[in-house]
Amino acid sequence: MSKQKSLGINAVLNGLRTILNMIFPLITFPYVSRVLQVENLGKYNFAYSVNSYFLLIAGLGISTYAIREGAKFRDKKKEFSQFASEIFSINIISTVIAYLLLFFCIAIVPQFQSYTIVILVFSIEIAFTTLGTEWVFSIFEEYTYITIRSIFFKIISIVLLFILVREPDDYIIYAGITVFSNAGSNILNFFRVRKYCNLRLTLKCNWKDHLKPILVIFGSLAATSIYVNSDTTMLGLMTTDYEVGIYSVASKIYRIVKQMLSAVLIVSIPRLALLMGQQRYTEYRRTLTQIFNILTILLLPAVTGLILLSREVVLIIASPEYIQATTSLQLLSIALIFCIFGWIFNQCVLIPAKKEMIVLKATIISAIANIFLNFILIPIWKENAAALSTIVAEAIMMVVCMYNGLKVTRLKKGVFKNMISVIVGCVIIVIICKIIQSLNLSILLTMCISIVLSVVGYICTLLILKNVTIVSIVKSINKRKNNRYK
Repeated sequence: MSKQKSLGINAVLNGLRTILNMIFPLITFPYVSRVLQVENLGKYNFAYSVNSYFLLIAGLGISTYAIREGAKFRDKKKEFSQFASEIFSINIISTVIAYLLLFFCIAIVPQFQSYTIVILVFSIEIAFTTLGTEWVFSIFEEYTYITIRSIFFKIISIVLLFILVREPDDYIIYAGITVFSNAGSNILNFFRVRKYCNLRLTLKCNWKDHLKPILVIFGSLAATSIYVNSDTTMLGLMTTDYEVGIYSVASKIYRIVKQMLSAVLIVSIPRLALLMGQQRYTEYRRTLTQIFNILTILLLPAVTGLILLSREVVLIIASPEYIQATTSLQLLSIALIFCIFGWIFNQCVLIPAKKEMIVLKATIISAIANIFLNFILIPIWKENAAALSTIVAEAIMMVVCMYNGLKVTRLKKGVFKNMISVIVGCVIIVIICKIIQSLNLSILLTMCISIVLSVVGYICTLLILKNVTIVSIVKSINKRKNNRYK
């Protein structure tokens, strides 16, 4: 029997890894944006968006499916080894198909040919991701290993960046370092995976049982990828590298915050899938409600602060050359609310309940709306149109997933009261930030003072209003202190 990991410890570890993933671009992006300049940064991000589609094809939705189904076998090594080998073999086939499609598209799409080298550099990540079988470590909740490994490779990547990226034309080198940072550690995974299963290639697969749900999940992920990455791709095809470079600043900050907030969700999915699979519905509902309340407490103030301090964030993360990205960042901040709440019901309710078809339909509708709005509005509003289309797509996704998710399970009482106290706390953040901005201090000082006072004011507001989640956290801390002194 494998020892069940603490969900709280997993959340902390994955949160640490996510914070590291956040700190990495916070350290590197200001340097990169200044060295590469707007147009070359635009080339980098356009090539990255193109490669993301083929990375998706190679992944085929296998990770989501494997985590959901593999959790059932994790205490039975023989059965799990067979399951993992079947999934890995399917993944190898999808990876070969992805590379063939990539080479074909480079050959026939004229717009891709001027980006051939950087696209091919990014494509190395496809093979590394498949060989890494990250889903195995998620199933066994090995977040300590994942976190330590990530720290090691991030540190090396930062050193390589400052040594090797020195000129505007070094964006191809930067692409290589990005691949090393994101997927280089998967080489270690390939050898370490033997601790959990005997992984091998096999043609003796239960194709029928595996492929149908995998392809449904893939369809959903494909549609998601379209409305996540089509903004940058369509900007690159319909405008210039300059607009892509401007938008890349806003989207980079948006993704950093989204990664940080989604850390709680990522570590919760295997546990929720296990609880749902074992029909432990009371425990499942309690855990889901806790996750919803925690994300509400984190998400709404983060969005409020990001909207209010968007100008300062752009100037600190990038430079005055990118100030045009402020409006796009404010729009994308709104999209964060729909995105995270949509994810809760998508990944934590509908997927564990095997309602992939609902997710697929919702995502397809969202993707179509995104592409349609991009096509109509990008010639008029350029990068701001891309951000606006993201808001609409995420809102559609959230509404459909929440509506259907609440049919599967209901959240426990106290969610509305939790939401009200958080909203009041966000009003306090608005007041604090507006007062600090009126003092006309330096950008860095305005940012630091606003964040510190907003955090203090927000937490105090939640404590005064007796927010259940915050009060329980405080009680838990006090209990541990008391136990320590006994």
